[in-house]
Amino acid sequence: MPAVIIVGTQWGDEGKGKATDLLADDVDFVVRYQGGNNAGHTIIVGERTLKLHLVPSGVMYPHVTPVIGDGVVLDPGVLLTELDELVAQGLDVSKLKISGNAHLIMPYHRELDRVTERYLGRQKLGTTKRGIGPCYADKAARVGLRVQDLYDMKIFRQKLDVVLKERNAVLSRVYNRLPMSSADIETEYAVYAERLRPYIADTMTVLHDALERGETILLEGAQGTLLDLDHGTYPFVTSSNPVAGGALTGAGIGPKDVEKVIGITKAYVTRVGTGPFPTELRASGGGQADAATGEEMGRVGQEFGTTTGRKRRVGWFDAVLARYAARVNGLTEHFLTKLDVLSAFDTLKVCRAYRYEGEDYEHFPPHQSIFHHAEAVYEQLPGWRDDITAVRTYAALPKQAQAYVEQLEELCAVPIRWVSVGPERDQTLERDVHT
Repeated sequence: MPAVIIVGTQWGDEGKGKATDLLADDVDFVVRYQGGNNAGHTIIVGERTLKLHLVPSGVMYPHVTPVIGDGVVLDPGVLLTELDELVAQGLDVSKLKISGNAHLIMPYHRELDRVTERYLGRQKLGTTKRGIGPCYADKAARVGLRVQDLYDMKIFRQKLDVVLKERNAVLSRVYNRLPMSSADIETEYAVYAERLRPYIADTMTVLHDALERGETILLEGAQGTLLDLDHGTYPFVTSSNPVAGGALTGAGIGPKDVEKVIGITKAYVTRVGTGPFPTELRASGGGQADAATGEEMGRVGQEFGTTTGRKRRVGWFDAVLARYAARVNGLTEHFLTKLDVLSAFDTLKVCRAYRYEGEDYEHFPPHQSIFHHAEAVYEQLPGWRDDITAVRTYAALPKQAQAYVEQLEELCAVPIRWVSVGPERDQTLERDVHT
């Protein structure tokens, strides 16, 4: 069986964890292909809530092998803490496999991330300060340390001494921070190496062997399309490629093995941190009424970051972004989340285009200045005001809710196969659509 890619179509936080967990019931492997512990997936099953940052969402299933792929940047201390927490909840994590090619987040990466954000002041990017960007920068500069380096401490020490000499110079002379000790870092990471040893594997070979056996692989990314380093709202992006193309490089498989690309799309839009947001509900954009609507939507949707706890910015659904994500990722279908949140409103809005200097843009503008200053052009749709969290079939949804889903489907030109009406696994409605 071919692989399936799950990708966020907005600025992250679309509900990929729930989608991955639900679909993992029918797969053999779940692979995290990029990002680090700057992202989080929340999974709710009955009374149990898991907040995952590095471990793939399929860990809930005994039959699934979770894999951390080549494209991930790994903070070993964070990963081991997460594994300990999962074990304490009675989960078996022994099947986890970690690529030896994954890059290590080092203490100087975290420190550089913190001081750089402070230095940028009003121009800060809103990073999570967990060292993700500096680690990817070292990877691109070919001075990064990888997981496999942990198992040859001579190589580890040589690489560390080279890069730390330069990083300490920057920390001390530019940012007035104390230099870091190479010996202390080596001691810390040697302990990590022993604990991680049972999980290290040649993950590319593992995955290709699985494909040859006819097994199914689910590839899950972190963040979303509009945070992609190449295709997102640069520079307010992450440091890796969450798009479907990044799944191939991050896992080490080719496009011929991919059968489906599922876009996870929230029924409205949120984003964390700074950067442009055309449909944002805020006082400066639409007065106190819009601000109140945004506050209510955020409250009902519990819009706080899984990893950072930061309050998310909230806005109406943006079909321009959705069409863009469909093109960039080659989406075959959508998984729509948090439709139940919109039950709180009498009237709903959907952005169908952007307007800038008298011209409408139905597709993502070619220049960042247009996107930064464009106004959203809305369609209005009636709300339904009914609690839909107990609905278990699409046909049982209020007609207005069905009309909303079908209008999004038409505007995005991608079938919406699943509709989520709550956080639990069984609060997911599957539609009969043709892809």
